[in-house]
Amino acid sequence: MNYTEAKQYLARHGQEHLLHFYDTLTPPQQESLLAQIAGLGLERPQFRDRNALTQKRGEFSPLGALTIEEIRKNEAKYREIGLRAIREAKVGAVLLAGGQGSRLGFEHPKGMFNMGRTRELYIFQCLIENLKRVTDEAQAYVPLLIMTSKQNNEETQAFFREHGYFGYSADNIDFFTQETEPAVDEDGKILMTAPDQIALLPNGNGGWFSSMQRAGLLEKVHSIGIEWLNVFAVDNVLQQIADPVFLGATIDSGCASGGKVVSKATPDERVGVLCLEDGKPSIVEYFEMTDEMRTLRNPDGSLAYRFGVILNYLFRVDALTHTLNSDFPLYVAHKKIAHINADGVLVKPDKPNGYKFETLVLDMVHMQDSCLAFEVDRSREFAPVKNATGVDSVETAQALLEQNGVTL
Repeated sequence: MNYTEAKQYLARHGQEHLLHFYDTLTPPQQESLLAQIAGLGLERPQFRDRNALTQKRGEFSPLGALTIEEIRKNEAKYREIGLRAIREAKVGAVLLAGGQGSRLGFEHPKGMFNMGRTRELYIFQCLIENLKRVTDEAQAYVPLLIMTSKQNNEETQAFFREHGYFGYSADNIDFFTQETEPAVDEDGKILMTAPDQIALLPNGNGGWFSSMQRAGLLEKVHSIGIEWLNVFAVDNVLQQIADPVFLGATIDSGCASGGKVVSKATPDERVGVLCLEDGKPSIVEYFEMTDEMRTLRNPDGSLAYRFGVILNYLFRVDALTHTLNSDFPLYVAHKKIAHINADGVLVKPDKPNGYKFETLVLDMVHMQDSCLAFEVDRSREFAPVKNATGVDSVETAQALLEQNGVTL
């Protein structure tokens, strides 16, 4: 795209201001800005109406789970199926690590946060050590694909190199960068962070598979023969990765996907619940649930909508392919977004001033024909690090690590 084409393109969509500083830029900066403009996709509905692709929900109904008690009865069988799949190189893992530790008061990739008290114990280290227990048992590596963001990619890769990949095989780790979406102000005008830089922010964890494809890693997945991808979040330090029992149970069930769940502590716990929506697997967020849904109980007294997700999913690769061309629901987040004003001065707002667009991995579940809800013990597998203090904080996660025998 040249300057004239960019100017015409932007004029059609009311975004001509993106070329305001063009004449002040160096030729390489001009080329970079034109490339950014060419990739904006301004024809998409969210730039006419930011709520245009907001998800319209269907009819919800409860979904049962393979409970902890039922899993124990067949644990040996499931474990053997899962270990066999790992040994046959049919399993890969995807770590969603694009976020920063800002809510922890830590201005670096969240995975670099040190959970230790008497020794260094980083979040990344916790996850790799959890994975290594499985690969040591299987005597085979699981290819690990780590999704970073444009903001933290270099620092994340340098951190892994500096720490020798925490003892994992560097040959079995690949990094790829999360795709971005432009951020807009209150009037729908795209923001800029520098005269040659559009405000492009990570597009949410729902874009992990398309980002993998864009990075060329889907070709690697196919060449290895990987049939299952285990996708998990960076901020749960007890996250069990490539869990052979979970793998085996999902494979044995014949389902196209699986999701680890925990029983809700209370009806009002703020966690998304795995359920059915119009007869297909889905996740209903806590704020979408009616009072009737929150309090509905089974004949045995248990909550009907009780299986909360912990962002640990299994997807069959062949069942993911059709999601690449799907219109994901967009979630619009009102955020504080640093930007330059018309004079080129950087503005750091103290309150939300614009919107970013995100897709979520939970919507990939609804794109599958079936999903096995696999219940786990929250005290052994769910220690999220979302806040500096209070609920789901550094302190609560540290206590759970120690409870599980980890020295801090």
